[in-house]
Amino acid sequence: MTARAPARPAAARPAAAVVYSLSETVVVEGIATAFLLIGVVGSGIMAERLCGGNVGLALLANAIATGGALVALILAFGPRSGAHMNPAVTLAAALTGGLRWRAVPGYILAQIAGAIAGVWLAHVMFELPVLQLSTHARTGVGQWVAEAIATFGLLATIGGCRAYAAPVTAFAVAAYITGAYWFTASTSFANPAVTIARSLTDTFTGIRPVDAPGFMLAQLAGVALALPLLRRRQPASPLD
Repeated sequence: MTARAPARPAAARPAAAVVYSLSETVVVEGIATAFLLIGVVGSGIMAERLCGGNVGLALLANAIATGGALVALILAFGPRSGAHMNPAVTLAAALTGGLRWRAVPGYILAQIAGAIAGVWLAHVMFELPVLQLSTHARTGVGQWVAEAIATFGLLATIGGCRAYAAPVTAFAVAAYITGAYWFTASTSFANPAVTIARSLTDTFTGIRPVDAPGFMLAQLAGVALALPLLRRRQPASPLD
């Protein structure tokens, strides 16, 4: 009589794939984007308070904290919504077949709403006025070119990581954004939702509302420039 192999414990069995509805993924996108802005703005406030006026040290702390948050957020929320947290990424995914167009409006609205909520929550945590407008000037050709480059590089990084296991993308994106804080003149917003939200904080990471449209147009230009690199079709989203 042949002995039967012992059954694997439940924890060792592969989990069945979970399919999320469009409404669920939209909510997840909003939550993920809120946490991203809490990370960006909150770490900027903390860095400014602790660095004694040393702007370079504050930017380094802000960049490292943002990169760390990105790794965690992409790993945690990626399986649920893709963890775009960025209308530029959502548009690029739709334009290359990686996301159904009917999901795009919900994703973008959730990203913008989540980003604004994240800024307000950061203000609450640090006991600042919730409603603010930034006075931090960020404008000019150099800044706009930097934003187009930053967005192009972000999308190229995401597209280039498609051949690898999912966690690779999380670390690659985080590494890219951490570096781009330093090698771009704009400190690499590379995200229209982030740009809108950061216009609502008069802290270290802010941007004047009047300067935000220029950044967003440059980011859309970055999307257009990146599309030829993303022509290879991605697996279609299960969102129906």
